[in-house]
Amino acid sequence: MTPDLFLEHWRKEPLPLIAILRGITPQDATNAAEILIEAGFRWIEVPLNSPSALESIRLMRQCAGDNAKIGAGTVLTVAQVDDVAEAGGQLIVSPNADATVIQRTRQRNMVSLPGVMTPTEAFTALHAGASALKLFPAEQISPELLKAFRAVLPLSVACLPVGGIRPNTEQMRRYVQAGANGFGLGGSLYQGGMPMDELAKLASSYRQAWELTQ
Repeated sequence: MTPDLFLEHWRKEPLPLIAILRGITPQDATNAAEILIEAGFRWIEVPLNSPSALESIRLMRQCAGDNAKIGAGTVLTVAQVDDVAEAGGQLIVSPNADATVIQRTRQRNMVSLPGVMTPTEAFTALHAGASALKLFPAEQISPELLKAFRAVLPLSVACLPVGGIRPNTEQMRRYVQAGANGFGLGGSLYQGGMPMDELAKLASSYRQAWELTQ
C-alpha cells in the first residue's frame, strides 16, 4: 500500500491506534483480538519475539475476518516477511528501516511500517516503499522533533509515534498537533500474561483518551 492510499484509509479509522501485543500467546490470542476489536481497534501487531507468534497471527486472522488488520512486529528479515505472509498477516512493522524488508513486504501486498528516528532514515524508508512511518522510540522523539519532521516530509505520509504513549489525552494531543496521525501502543496497553479484563480496561482508556483529542 502506497503512502497516499494508506493515509486515505487511515484517516477513516475512528481509532487510529495500533495495538502491540508483545508476549501474547496463542492461548490468549483470540480473546485479546475480540476484546480489542470490540473496543474499536482495527490494527493489531504481534511481535515475532512473542511465544509462537505466527500461530497467534493465524488465530487472530481467523477471528478478525474483515474487522481488523493483523500483522507482525519486530520483523527483521525477508524470510520473516514471508513467514508472516504465509500465516495470513497483513501488516509488517519493524524497529528499523531495512530496505530489503520493506521491498519484500510490498511485494507480498502487505502494509509496511518501518521504524525511523531521523529524516535520513525516513526518506530511505519511503524510497524503499514504506506505507507509513513508525517514529520509534517516541520517548526520544518529542512533539517538537515531530514538528520538524513534518516540515520536510510529504503531507501524504502518515507518522505514527510508538513507545511510551500512555492513555493520556494531553500527551496524545501534543503529538497530534505536531503532526502525528495516530500511535502504536506497546507495554502500556499490553504485557505478556496480562489478564484479559485488564486489557479491556486499558483498551477502553486509550479509546477515551484518543476521542478527547478530537
